[in-house]
Amino acid sequence: MKFKMILILAIMAGLYTACKKDLGNYDYHPPSEPTLSAFKDSTFAALLGDSLILNPKISIADANPSTDLAYEWQITVQEELRAAVYQGFPLRIVYNLGPGLRTAKLIITDKRNGLKYTIPFNIMGSTEFTKGKIVLSDDNGTTKLSFVKPDNKTVIADIYNAFHKETLPDHPVELYFADPLPYQPITQQQFWVLCNDQTKKSPLLDASTLLRKSYFNDQFFTPPGAIVPGHIEAYQGTVPTGVINGKMYVGVTSTAPFAPDYGKFANEIGGDYSLSKYFSFVGSFYFAFDTKTKGFVTFAGDGSYLGKDYVVDPAGTSFDPKNIGMDLLYMQTGPAGTYYAFFKAADGTIYELGFTYQFDSVNRKIKAEYKRVFKGASLITSDTKWQRNSLNVFYFTANDKIYRYNPLNEDLRALDAGFGGKKVSMLKISADDNTLTVGTEGAVYTLDVSVGKNGVITQTITGIPGAPVDIVIRK
Repeated sequence: MKFKMILILAIMAGLYTACKKDLGNYDYHPPSEPTLSAFKDSTFAALLGDSLILNPKISIADANPSTDLAYEWQITVQEELRAAVYQGFPLRIVYNLGPGLRTAKLIITDKRNGLKYTIPFNIMGSTEFTKGKIVLSDDNGTTKLSFVKPDNKTVIADIYNAFHKETLPDHPVELYFADPLPYQPITQQQFWVLCNDQTKKSPLLDASTLLRKSYFNDQFFTPPGAIVPGHIEAYQGTVPTGVINGKMYVGVTSTAPFAPDYGKFANEIGGDYSLSKYFSFVGSFYFAFDTKTKGFVTFAGDGSYLGKDYVVDPAGTSFDPKNIGMDLLYMQTGPAGTYYAFFKAADGTIYELGFTYQFDSVNRKIKAEYKRVFKGASLITSDTKWQRNSLNVFYFTANDKIYRYNPLNEDLRALDAGFGGKKVSMLKISADDNTLTVGTEGAVYTLDVSVGKNGVITQTITGIPGAPVDIVIRK
């Protein structure tokens, strides 16, 4: 019995000792982590060719950040499938990774215990051309491209010739801003300098460097023998769509958005038609005017030609939408409501046509609402420029004047802005309808046309070579 008691006491003593020793195993203190001030998930601006210095304040308990920690910076260069890696602290480099938003991370290694900590951030690379205004102009028959810095005072005139030591094609038509890769961190933004010159190709420029990357002919899988640009717009905000050689072209969307063929032009949309440059994409169809038959035509949402496969509402008898019989001066429509177009008859009379339409899975019809002589007909010239805002208010030019016209009440008034007798060569309205950008020989103006304002000049940029034709504003 004594032996059993001694054995039990020995076992209990052993267990007690084991538990007592085990208490020390739970006296645990995790290693300290480095903390950074205003850095994680932040985006830092970097100017191409300029110094990029990232020097966040780093602290770590019971350690010296300069001796106990090691630093590695990784910046993703996705178009080259690699990461640019830099060692040491702070990061101090001359930024040469190109424009665009890039993901990056700082990897901190605690040299005392080998633990690594990853802190993500972003870098927005840019050039001096990322923000500002690009102006396409006609200088006595010579096409020129100029850059206006964000201060709206510094103008780098004829920059294409300065960079490439050659002139642009003649007869400038349009400056199109192409942004075809919206889902990639590095977007291939370009300026298309479209000209109607059959002896020289229209160049496509990198939007951040203004260096020529290719030519407009390269935008086609099989380029036509002659290319006469009419007007290009961005379908769904990114894919180029427009009238070229009087035919409708729709950029390819069957490839991935980052594929090199995304947005390129295949064949023209087949059909017996010749379009005016004024067309509208309204979500499920295209609405246009056929200069060959002088009537309205439509295209399906995928671009296929439907022509005049619609019903003319018998309740509207003021004109025949399928056979208007006049030359279109200007038209811009939308998804719903009453719309207006301006035509010139064979005898020179200028008419304003009002109409509505409905195109859906059930109905395809157009109703002619009215036809009347345009109140501003006497002001229209052969080179009048037109713009329409989202409320169906129109602006048009008459030599050195700009007029505002509301078809609802036929209110016609001249804007306050004066241009010293210089003819207006360019007219563009902002997306919010509040400003007009106007070009005259040697200058670009900003006009306030917001509610209660009648076109007062709020900004003037001088030093533009020749008469502006088009402008792209990047903010």
